[in-house]
Amino acid sequence: MNSRILTFALALFATATAAAQETLTLTVEEAIRIGIENSKVLRQSADRVAYADARSGEANASALPSLKAAGSYTRLSEAPPFQIDNPLPSAGASKITLAPSVMNYYNLRVSLQHPLFTGFRLDATKEAARATAEATGQDYARDRSDLVYNVTSAYWNLFRAREFKKLADENVDQITSHLNDVKNLMDQGLATTNDRLQAEVQLSDAQLGQIDAVNNVRLAQIGLDNTLGIPLTIRVEIASVITQAPQSPASLDSLILRGIEARPELKGMDARVKAGEAGVTAARSGWWPQVFLTGNYYYARPNTRIQPTQDDFRKSWDLGLSFSIDLWNWGTTVHQTDQAQAQLAQARDAMGQMKDAVTLDITSAYLTLNQMRERIAAAKRGLARAEENYRVTNRRYKEGLVINSDMLGAEFALNQAKTTYTQSLVDFELAGSHLARTLGE
Repeated sequence: MNSRILTFALALFATATAAAQETLTLTVEEAIRIGIENSKVLRQSADRVAYADARSGEANASALPSLKAAGSYTRLSEAPPFQIDNPLPSAGASKITLAPSVMNYYNLRVSLQHPLFTGFRLDATKEAARATAEATGQDYARDRSDLVYNVTSAYWNLFRAREFKKLADENVDQITSHLNDVKNLMDQGLATTNDRLQAEVQLSDAQLGQIDAVNNVRLAQIGLDNTLGIPLTIRVEIASVITQAPQSPASLDSLILRGIEARPELKGMDARVKAGEAGVTAARSGWWPQVFLTGNYYYARPNTRIQPTQDDFRKSWDLGLSFSIDLWNWGTTVHQTDQAQAQLAQARDAMGQMKDAVTLDITSAYLTLNQMRERIAAAKRGLARAEENYRVTNRRYKEGLVINSDMLGAEFALNQAKTTYTQSLVDFELAGSHLARTLGE
């Protein structure tokens, strides 16, 4: 009685858990869209792009005129006014005040500064910031491409795990059916105990494979949920199907050229080389004079430029050119230029290494894709042969023309052929995704 209650409780719990689990039916394109929307990595990459764009805007603003306003108030201690004796004391006071004592100073100033020539430093800084922003944008494109590939891989890995689970279930059912046939034949005296034991051993192995297949489905499901950025309790149903292998892609040489032109890593590194070249120009600006246009507008009380001093707000202005050049700085400009040239050389070397790596990557992906295409054809032929072998062996076994081990061997070979064919289909799909990734698509 207690066992019945426990069984009922477990069944009820399993039903409630299954009902509570949300299910999403997704195509691979929909999975990619969800992954892009939920990716924290892409959001961080987008933030870096926004930061680099803001830095570029800051660099552009540095070459434009700047306008600043400032104000101050100063309280001075008491001091006697500046006075002289009145040459005509009979006409008025004995003293004439030329400059009264003012103890409250108010000063408002608006200043304008515009760089006229900075030894090409500002232009170089603008170019370096622009190139860095472009490189950061290419980093975002690379991260997005990586995410698309990761989502695609996780999607087809789940598809493969589910297909393997189906094959494991079919294998268990098939061997179970065969074991029942063996038992029936034993009852008729047409099979031995050893035949039954062989079938039971193979059934045990198939059940172990079935357990592994169930666990692999769970792991693949969790892996896809994690890649999509959705709760790990959501069950994703696969809506896409693997189509027949397409025709061979373009020639390897044309693919390499296409990949070198399109890969975001190479575009980003090319932008970093340009930033390095601009950095050299900026470092050399120390050899040139720095010329600025300056202007000020004053509104002060008292305004010291207006004499005699009056405790009143007065306005004045000035306009001028400022000029400066380093006559001796202990080789600072030389060292800065050497640093910039070394960084530029590193960027150029990294560009060459990256091109070699991209060429190798595309070549490897191209050869792998062709290999997977050939494996599909071979696996399909093997599956057809295994199905025919199973059909013939099963018929002959029932007629008593082959022994039990032959039948078990045919079942095992059919299961292996189905597994190999499914594996080859998924491998081809993944190889195609990897080739697209190497081409910067």
